[in-house]
Amino acid sequence: MMLLLTTMTSAFAEEEAVGFTLSEIWAHSGFLARTVIVMLIFMLVATLIIAIERSLAFSKATKLSKQLVENIVPKLVTNDVSGALAMTKSEEYEGAYMAGLLSAGLAEMQERQDIHGVHAAHRAVEKAMGIEMAKLKRGMPVLATVGSTAPFVGLFGTTFGVINAFQGMATAGSGLASISAGISEALITTGVGIGVAVVGVWFFNYFNTRTDKVADELAEGEQDFMIWAEKLIQDPITAEASK
Repeated sequence: MMLLLTTMTSAFAEEEAVGFTLSEIWAHSGFLARTVIVMLIFMLVATLIIAIERSLAFSKATKLSKQLVENIVPKLVTNDVSGALAMTKSEEYEGAYMAGLLSAGLAEMQERQDIHGVHAAHRAVEKAMGIEMAKLKRGMPVLATVGSTAPFVGLFGTTFGVINAFQGMATAGSGLASISAGISEALITTGVGIGVAVVGVWFFNYFNTRTDKVADELAEGEQDFMIWAEKLIQDPITAEASK
């Protein structure tokens, strides 16, 4: 028995097996396996680009929104509707999600400062919230798609890698060298697919959490604005002076 094992080990050692470095795996991969790897790399690059762009967009929008809220409060306290509206439309606060919400409501209140104006402002603010949320979710479907489909793209390459391994066994026998190329294809495409999916899911969950926080801020901003609008129409003298 020991003699048989020694003979088989020597036979495998004498075979010219394919190496398992990335360059060697790529060199011995078939067309389909290479296509799958290129697709996965493209998906990874797209994920990273979206993640960087979303990080910058969230940081800028959050910073500008905080500054806008701090600077617009004095104008709202004095019922300066025109001044507050001009501030929300200033280029200084372009990109702030609170700017869109306040601008929509203030525009309606400037037109009509009564109960009908408040109702119109409420509808405008709710519509603006939807628009701002859509802006914040830009690119999220791509992250979700990458996270959910990358493993299957990798498995597509794995399938053909296993097929190549069986073809090698059928044509060259059962030696290690005859199946190593197919096995390497199967392993690399599976590994890359899982890795890309993990990155996509991580970024999707991260930005989804940030979007939920912004949604809470917008809802709180809507509530505060509507309280201010209702107080405005309850003070006829101030309301008339602010027209």
